[in-house]
Amino acid sequence: MPLGLPARYDVASVRGLYTGLSDGWTYLNANAAPQISERVAAGVARSFRMSPAVAPQEDATGAHSANSAPGRLEGAAHYDAARMAIADLVGSKASRVVLGPSLPALYQTLARSLRPMLRHNSSVVLSKLDPPALYSALSELDAEVRWAQPDLGTGELPAFQYAELVDGSTRLVSFSAAHELLGTVAPTAEIIEKIRSRSRAWTLVDVSALAPYRPLDFDELGADIIGIDIGMLGGPQLAALVFRDEAMFRRVDAHSPVKASNSAEKLETPVSTGLAGGVGPLVDHLAALAGGEAGSRRVRVHKSMEALNEYLGDLTNDMYTYLETLPAVHILGVTGEAAAGASKDRLPRLTFAVQNVPAETVHRRLIDNGLVTTLALRTPLLTEMGADEIGGAVTVALGPFNTRHDIEHLTRVVASLA
Repeated sequence: MPLGLPARYDVASVRGLYTGLSDGWTYLNANAAPQISERVAAGVARSFRMSPAVAPQEDATGAHSANSAPGRLEGAAHYDAARMAIADLVGSKASRVVLGPSLPALYQTLARSLRPMLRHNSSVVLSKLDPPALYSALSELDAEVRWAQPDLGTGELPAFQYAELVDGSTRLVSFSAAHELLGTVAPTAEIIEKIRSRSRAWTLVDVSALAPYRPLDFDELGADIIGIDIGMLGGPQLAALVFRDEAMFRRVDAHSPVKASNSAEKLETPVSTGLAGGVGPLVDHLAALAGGEAGSRRVRVHKSMEALNEYLGDLTNDMYTYLETLPAVHILGVTGEAAAGASKDRLPRLTFAVQNVPAETVHRRLIDNGLVTTLALRTPLLTEMGADEIGGAVTVALGPFNTRHDIEHLTRVVASLA
């Protein structure tokens, strides 16, 4: 095994878990279309097939016969399994997990449910670093909206500003733990510490960009609620909110009058049982990357993500180093005087441009050489950082299966344009 790679992370074996990699393309587009593992694909196929079937019935004298529901369909158990899997992934309890079809949909439901907590002088603090689709529902709350601004030179979210934005009137603070295109990582612990020193506001942290690369521990994050897009991990297209404790459900309105219980169910919106049945296989897959055989699924997935983080950390350093050696390459948030002092803590993602070469041309050249990347979305943040002025940009995002050869191939092709 090459020097510098964690002995417990065998990327060749990991690549074997993704049958889609056999088509000859090099996929560097995990931000837009994560590869689906065979375990997840098979799990979703089975759950769609079996959801309408009646679950096996226990013998009337069985130990659990008192709790059995005659005629219960297989699909009903998929919701419970999905909540348990997400709890194992983030280090929480299934009873604190709220399922939904997407993160924007869940944020919209949460916004409506927060009404009992708002007063005439209440405020909420949102982040301009987040995608508009995520913060739009929260920005329409009946409260003063205050905005945390990113550093346009680095694309980072400075923590110091929260000392001025948050006060006793603040009821909710929402921000993302990392940026999906730039790869910047927010100083989550520092931000939450500043919030806690000035307010009892709830903190809502989107970990969707962070979750594919690093182990998650709810208590260490320190948030009151975390949001996670399961599709961004290579799972089925659904999402979840995870609350700090069940008592929080008593303080919010129910999404529907028929869901008035003080549990996670009061905030849930309909999710396909077939899709829900794929969440367990996803977390099982993540635990199998490098988690070994011993311990609970929670232990194995945490160990596995630690190994993945270490492995991809080396590739990330190489990717930045190699591309930065090309003088015509501009990496947003890294290149230039305005980015001086940028944090080295970044995800295996970046967005770059080549001087005097339109992004469409760069993207086309990469495709012609078997490299699948994405044209960077025209977000307000990237526009303010100058992406439009330089002809657009291309985003590269690594997955668990990428190798140093992929990074070297990327660099050679970009160098042919630069």
